[in-house]
Amino acid sequence: MELMTEEKKGFKKTEVGLIPEDWDVYELGELGNFKNGINKGKEAFGHGSPFVNLMDVFGIRSISDVKHLNLVDSNTSEKATYSLEKGDVLFVRSSVKPSGVGLTTVVDEDLENAVYSGFLIRFREKGKLYHDYKAYCFHDPGFRNRLIAKSSVSANTNINQESLKLLRIALPPTLSEQQAIATALSDVDELIRSLDGLIQKREAIKKGTMQQLLTGKKRLPGFDGEWEVKALGEFAENISSGKSNTKTKVGKFPVYGSTGIIGWDTTYDYKGDRILVARVGANAGTVNQVNGKYNVSDNTLMITLKSNVNMDFIRYYLIHYDLGTLIFGSGQPLITGGQLKKLDIEIPNLDLQNKIVEILSDMDREIQVLRQKREKTWQIKQGMMQELLTGNVRLV
Repeated sequence: MELMTEEKKGFKKTEVGLIPEDWDVYELGELGNFKNGINKGKEAFGHGSPFVNLMDVFGIRSISDVKHLNLVDSNTSEKATYSLEKGDVLFVRSSVKPSGVGLTTVVDEDLENAVYSGFLIRFREKGKLYHDYKAYCFHDPGFRNRLIAKSSVSANTNINQESLKLLRIALPPTLSEQQAIATALSDVDELIRSLDGLIQKREAIKKGTMQQLLTGKKRLPGFDGEWEVKALGEFAENISSGKSNTKTKVGKFPVYGSTGIIGWDTTYDYKGDRILVARVGANAGTVNQVNGKYNVSDNTLMITLKSNVNMDFIRYYLIHYDLGTLIFGSGQPLITGGQLKKLDIEIPNLDLQNKIVEILSDMDREIQVLRQKREKTWQIKQGMMQELLTGNVRLV
């Protein structure tokens, strides 16, 4: 990729960086008006007008109907003041993380009688922006960096409408060029959505296959023999909590916790193949499998199995079983090693275990290939945005 320099032919230096000579830089306040949303007490909710809240738009490209929205009591004046029309852009005003503040959602259709939350700021522009272009231009990395730099931090990260008015954005000279950019990025978005659908479909098929194979409801041809019911403790050499230090962050050996890798260390406490089960907290019951040399936190149970059982079969079985059903405790959710030792598992002979694992592993690999393709497509989109929204690549 060619790096832009100040001397690059056909470009000019501006407050937002190098842009094509025929592009212009605008403050958002020149392009439209901003309006903070409405704040209501809890007694106002459950009846009245459709209400667009923070979670209705967070991470969503556009909103086009009111069917899923909660209701809030609002009068005629409020509905006029806090209306939502086609083309409006909603900025997230406040977020726990800086990466969330200022994210945008475009209103695709007039939302009749709807009002919006005080956690949002409405931007109603005057015609300089092509409708579909709005879904992308405010997500340009440069613009996002400038917005976050203008935000303030207290309990949350916040942006106000006065700061938004002063933010600068570079725009192509014509709506037709904006349309071409939006179309190109929308095509990639459509591919990402199709991959998401394929992944979801394959996940559903895998779930159904697990239900059939891991319970013996579907018997594979050529495999005979009765299934036995045994406690997990009969297959395990040991079930115990990890004991590793979790405060270190540097090293070549991973530190596993309830959510996966939570750190790194220069030394290791455990090695070999084990199944990990989150023992405590919101992730209690989550199942992972590890090998090599590693560390394990004390909020995670380690299952070391004997050699007469396929570890992958046990892992798949525990995932299918849904260990979350074992959780107890009204305060901190908890699963104990004693519960796992007593857990009954219906299991076939080793040959059939191996065949079932082969089938499910093939399905996992197919899903992983789709996930990798989806990730690559997403990265391509980020690169396209960087090039198209700065004018480094022109489509018209």
